[in-house]
Amino acid sequence: MPVRGTLLKKKVVMEILVFKTSLSNVHCIQDIEPSLDVHPDIYQWNVDLNDDDNILRIMANNIAGDEVENMLLSAGYYCEELK
Repeated sequence: MPVRGTLLKKKVVMEILVFKTSLSNVHCIQDIEPSLDVHPDIYQWNVDLNDDDNILRIMANNIAGDEVENMLLSAGYYCEELK
C-alpha cells in the first residue's frame, strides 16, 4: 500500500521596503547592484533618481531594513529606511 505524504507549503509574505539614499547616478546603482541581485530574499528592486531622496524600493521576503542599510553603508552610500 503506497504511503501518502502531506505537502507543506512555505507561506511567502512580500514586503515593500522604501529607503532614502545617496545613490545619485547610474554608476552608484551599478556599485550596489551585485549585492542586491544575489540576496536570496530580495525579489525586485529599483532606484528612483528623479526623486530628490533617490528612493530605493525593495520587494522582499523576510529582510530587515537594517540589513539593507548596512549593505549600502558598507558600499559607501547613505541609506535610511522610511517608515
